[in-house]
Amino acid sequence: MTRLGMNILALDTSTEQCSVALMRGETVIERCVHTARDHADLVLGMVEDVLREGMLSLKQLDGIAFGRGPGGFTGVRIGVGVAQGLALGAGLPTVGVSDLAAVACQATRQPGDILVCMDARMGEVYWAVFRVDDRGRVEPRSPERVGPPGGVMWDEPLYLAAGTGFAAYPDLRDRFKDLTLRTDILPRASDIAKLAALEIEAGQALPARDAQPSYVRDDVAVKPVRHT
Repeated sequence: MTRLGMNILALDTSTEQCSVALMRGETVIERCVHTARDHADLVLGMVEDVLREGMLSLKQLDGIAFGRGPGGFTGVRIGVGVAQGLALGAGLPTVGVSDLAAVACQATRQPGDILVCMDARMGEVYWAVFRVDDRGRVEPRSPERVGPPGGVMWDEPLYLAAGTGFAAYPDLRDRFKDLTLRTDILPRASDIAKLAALEIEAGQALPARDAQPSYVRDDVAVKPVRHT
């Protein structure tokens, strides 16, 4: 369990769902909006909304967490930039959380190995395998990859598969039809906050200047602008 009283602001803009969450101790306040292109216009207002409801200022937080990707390039860039800017202004550390791990966290609270496949467009999926332990910690069991659905391979036992990739590519869904499937899950800031709390507790938070995205695609070389 994380320590009582931890206050974390989390945000995710990596998919068609823009979400912001405030973890205040054991209470989580969250806002989610489905949007194709309005993440940049919405996210700061959502941040103000959850902080107001939680009666906290940025300086009262223990850290700011963000979905670091993989996901849409523009969305991931927005999320990292907003989190970095807020953290720099308030003198807070940051935690970048894998969006695939956030999906695994949302899909189950039971220990076990989970295959996560998210639609990456262009006939590809982002995918990785994660192990959820009895504390709710999500640990990677494979690298995060991007590629054709036919390249998703895992020879060890799995009990669950989750993510939009299974809905987008029926052949992929059919290959894993013997597993419990959760095909409608998008990353949520509330799960990013939960995973970030474990990282902060373990001393793994980073200075805001070191916040970085994870695009996974090798051909994406542009990094978010660093604030000075």
